[in-house]
Amino acid sequence: MKEFNKPDVKASRYRPEVSTILNKEFFENFKKTHPKYKNLDDKMLRKVIKRFNQVLYQKVIDTRDGVQLPEQIGWLFIGTCQQSKKDNIDYAKSKKYGVKVTNNNWDTDGKLAKIFFTNYAPKHKMKNREFWGFTACREFKRAVSRSYPENWNMYLQVLSKAKIDKVYNSAVYKDYLNKVSNNALKSYNEFDI
Repeated sequence: MKEFNKPDVKASRYRPEVSTILNKEFFENFKKTHPKYKNLDDKMLRKVIKRFNQVLYQKVIDTRDGVQLPEQIGWLFIGTCQQSKKDNIDYAKSKKYGVKVTNNNWDTDGKLAKIFFTNYAPKHKMKNREFWGFTACREFKRAVSRSYPENWNMYLQVLSKAKIDKVYNSAVYKDYLNKVSNNALKSYNEFDI
């Protein structure tokens, strides 16, 4: 076992500049473009947006195939991936015991959950779609990490080198074929000619 050197807590840190979309300018532009909501105050609009996001990420967690975002911006889904080759160090336990302790995800057979966003599905081709991105909020990440160990094999298996749109489309197509064959078996009557 290797010794674990405690991190320097008093060292200088890099803090990226954080910008929020829900600022005064956003709410003013929203009320200009949607005049029927001009009577709502900013706190109420903020609550509506937060509640919508909670419902959206809970739906992503509950469904295997994920969710299509409004206005056909893209798809959000959770994928099961192999653990990276680098050590996943548990810093709290390493600091406690003085040796490097790794987290091997035994409850999920060494698999990890990743939140995927894709807008390369054939239904909604957009101009400049390669410039779109998605960053999950802290609540979404924590909800995924809480629920993933319970039913980790429900989610799509994604290989590290595969293109996400091909993996997603093939999984959706396989599910479609399974549904069609199950419906055909339910309605099948061998005596009906």
